[in-house]
Amino acid sequence: MKMIRRILIATRGEIAVRIIRACQELGIETIQVYSEADRNSLPVELASCSICIGPARAAESYLKASALISAALTKKADAIHPGYGFLAENAEFAELCRQHNLCFIGPQPDVIRLMGDKITARKLAGKLGIPLVPGSKDPVSDVGEALAIAREIGYPVLLKAAAGGGGRGMRVASNDGEIKRAFENAQAEAVVAFGDGSLYVEKYLGEVRHVEIQVLGDGNEVVHFGERDCSIQRRHQKLIEESPSPAITGDIRALMADAAVRLARHVGYQSAGTVEFIFDEKTNQFYFIEMNTRIQVEHPVTEMVTGVDLVKEQIRIATGESLRIRQEDIKFKGHAIECRINADDPENNFIPQPGFITRYIVPGGPGIRVDTHAYQGYTVPRYYDSMIAKVIAWGRCREESLARMRRALDEFKISGLTTNIDFHRSLLKHQRFIDGNYHTQFVEKQLPRFQKEVARKVDNILFAKKSRQDTLPAR
Repeated sequence: MKMIRRILIATRGEIAVRIIRACQELGIETIQVYSEADRNSLPVELASCSICIGPARAAESYLKASALISAALTKKADAIHPGYGFLAENAEFAELCRQHNLCFIGPQPDVIRLMGDKITARKLAGKLGIPLVPGSKDPVSDVGEALAIAREIGYPVLLKAAAGGGGRGMRVASNDGEIKRAFENAQAEAVVAFGDGSLYVEKYLGEVRHVEIQVLGDGNEVVHFGERDCSIQRRHQKLIEESPSPAITGDIRALMADAAVRLARHVGYQSAGTVEFIFDEKTNQFYFIEMNTRIQVEHPVTEMVTGVDLVKEQIRIATGESLRIRQEDIKFKGHAIECRINADDPENNFIPQPGFITRYIVPGGPGIRVDTHAYQGYTVPRYYDSMIAKVIAWGRCREESLARMRRALDEFKISGLTTNIDFHRSLLKHQRFIDGNYHTQFVEKQLPRFQKEVARKVDNILFAKKSRQDTLPAR
């Protein structure tokens, strides 16, 4: 069993803060790496020590494996936690860590490689009898091959990066005329995001649910922590997640969880991971789409309904500990919802809005958790993802968690830059969301309405401010 006394955190933002807090509770020292743009970030303030690894651009800092390894060795780290994003699912980086006697807090490099390639993962899932969306068995080499497969399985189709994740390298084509542009755009984006332009083609099922199962394995045993419904998304980027899903029945939940556990156990999975499915309510059928071999952005909703600290468990497993949790020990209590708070402008095509935060009041009270790396006086840099916080609301039932989330969003005050808080407020008041009757295309189809409501709210706030100013006594 490997003793871990000091962990280098090879990521940034709220997940870095989350890892630091888990380490503090375990009595482990933390080393926070940072780019020049993140010099004044909250993780740097909270970690035991910190070290600059390069310029603002991720390619020259957070994505530079040699800089991370050098920092870990310089600061005498025992392990590296990659969080999510950047090099978290990079098998070569995981191997490099182990070559330098650094414990990589995540699955084995061969498992990352196996499950990180969507084509290989699909083939493996198919061999285990897990349902798959119709599509290509291997990466497609050119537009002509993509066109032939699209005609065979029928439009619309989804072109998807084989090494992708997070909604990048994905395009939908509805006919022959759209295939060429979709292929070129998806491939170009995949090369930039993952350094790999391999694509595959699958049948695009539009109005479905995106449901994922959280698993934890020690290389021998695997347990699951139920599902998260991630169907509220825009352009394949998740906005809201909740657990349990309003659409999943007990029978489907059991079948989906069994499929996830069988897949993870088959590859000897070690660490936290997520097996993702789409669920078609019309046919009551689910299909495997991919596995993410890392901690997920939305892991707090699972922690809130199970009471298990997934990051601590990741660290314990990385030391060589066996699972301390049996499936029968995992109890599900209540309902949790997470809203991702982004510095972007919903009225202007969600363009990121980096800038200086002049006011930052974080919500609290019963059932509310906020994971954030921002604070009053912090400058949100323009070089990275626009997410600045996650608000998680827990309640004894879905209605209570929704009520608490609405309260929390009303309490959250951010000035100095534009955020999507008002957009979330509008979305959570929509009757279909209240009823749990939504799908992955819901936001796109309702977007004009949400944007109008946000714009109207902003106009009302500005009018109210002007009215108050007009009534102030002259000095």
